[in-house]
Amino acid sequence: MPGGGPLGWARLLLLLMTAAPWAAARPRPGASGGQPRLSVVLVACDSLDGRLTFYPGNQTVDLPFINFMKRYGTVFLNAYTNSPICCPSRAAMWSGLFTHLTESWNNFKGLDPGYVTWMDLMEKHGYHTQKYGKLDYTSGHHSVSNRVEAWTRDVDFLLRQEGRPMVNLTGDRKHVRVMEADWRNTDKAVNWIKNEAINLTQPFVLYLGLNLPHPYPSPYAGENFGSSTFLTSPYWLEKVTYEAIKIPKWSSLSEMHPVDYYSSYTKNCTGEFTKQEVRNIRAFYYAMCAETDAMLGEVISALRDTGLLEKTIVIFTADHGELAMEHRQFYKMSMYEGSSHVPLLVMGPGIKSQQQIPNVVSLVDIYPTMLDIARIPVPQNLSGYSLIPLLHGKAENVVSPKGHRPSWVLSEFHGCNVNSSVYMLRTGKWKYITYSDGYSVLPQLFDLTADPDELTNIAVKFPAVVHSLDKILRSIVNYPKVSSSVQDYNKRQFISWKQSLGQNYSNVIANLRWHQDWLKEPKKYENAIDKWL
Repeated sequence: MPGGGPLGWARLLLLLMTAAPWAAARPRPGASGGQPRLSVVLVACDSLDGRLTFYPGNQTVDLPFINFMKRYGTVFLNAYTNSPICCPSRAAMWSGLFTHLTESWNNFKGLDPGYVTWMDLMEKHGYHTQKYGKLDYTSGHHSVSNRVEAWTRDVDFLLRQEGRPMVNLTGDRKHVRVMEADWRNTDKAVNWIKNEAINLTQPFVLYLGLNLPHPYPSPYAGENFGSSTFLTSPYWLEKVTYEAIKIPKWSSLSEMHPVDYYSSYTKNCTGEFTKQEVRNIRAFYYAMCAETDAMLGEVISALRDTGLLEKTIVIFTADHGELAMEHRQFYKMSMYEGSSHVPLLVMGPGIKSQQQIPNVVSLVDIYPTMLDIARIPVPQNLSGYSLIPLLHGKAENVVSPKGHRPSWVLSEFHGCNVNSSVYMLRTGKWKYITYSDGYSVLPQLFDLTADPDELTNIAVKFPAVVHSLDKILRSIVNYPKVSSSVQDYNKRQFISWKQSLGQNYSNVIANLRWHQDWLKEPKKYENAIDKWL
């Protein structure tokens, strides 16, 4: 494994004792004046909780290369996904547009094939571009179960759609490459840097998409299984500090917010779990994060070895987080911090080192940032704002052509495992979450300074705050109208899918991921769908 054993990583970490390679000459990204344009590497993983990249979350697991990026670059303390599920989140990141503008309502519906991404524009403006690994921002992917569950979320039934979350230990203390597909893609990226990038006369942009630390498929759950297995080896598990693992507090099932109850039930989490089970799920998840970090390390190491690190901006992020049994749920699809808070670290020439930025930012900011680095004019219709002023240490006094960066971020969710459209506005210490039309489901308000674990909904206690945050939200998106159009879309899609199956419909719908529950009372569930239609 090139550089990828414990010795290779130890060698790279010796760099932590030396000056950053770009300390002497620091051309600023986005600055002109005859300086050559910088190359960019974006490593985007899947399901990494952003709180693991700073204190106190970083006490639970050793992530040396994320720490390397923090030492020589900048970490964003409040970076969010614009939709906490794979395809809609990536559609926002690649388009620079909020989810209600891309209309990426679920994992099946992303950007149209011809959509012009930031990478397309960079290529048009003279960058050499290369992509490896998981992309997942266009329509037509993921399982049939995934889309049917999203379309039928308004049907009056409750069915488990996932296997019960579990852990699986594989291999021995020497077993490093657990997620083989990700390692193969990492090797491709490393080889491309060493054999191709080094010979380029123009700047390049390299994207590496990793599937880790997303949980693995659970074949025991039958043919249409979900992904509820947290899998790792003893090698990675040893990177986890068990004593530092927090066992999350849970509300009783009867006290849960109704949408949380639906999510917990459909994710097969309403049964009994021992503290040891919960601790293990969290430990195995953190171990999977450590393996992800090592892949990031391979890329940094290749840039260092080729001398390219001194003229390259490196960005590390994720599409969303992972609840890992917080709020009695695993997976994402939630506005709670574990699911919606993403890592965002940037290092390279002109980026302030050891900087922690508290401003709220989100994945739509990647698009204008990439264009800024490449000195390409930024379109005015984007939802995001360039991160370059913040990365240069200029907080609020820099006004882009679009005006001041807003003091809020927006996230929204319209897919499976949640029986309502959800909208989250994060600003200052507040997180405001509202549902559907704003009236039929109780909103939530959390003070993240006083209640970082989001255990106490104070919406009723602070009606004036709710009113003012709701007003801001409605100025960004007419969310009752969006919710209504998603409901219409879901019904239209389902009817068209049902008609396409003809006489096979009853058999196909019974054997999706919810088959274990559906097959107990198939007529009851079919009738519930007929009533909805």
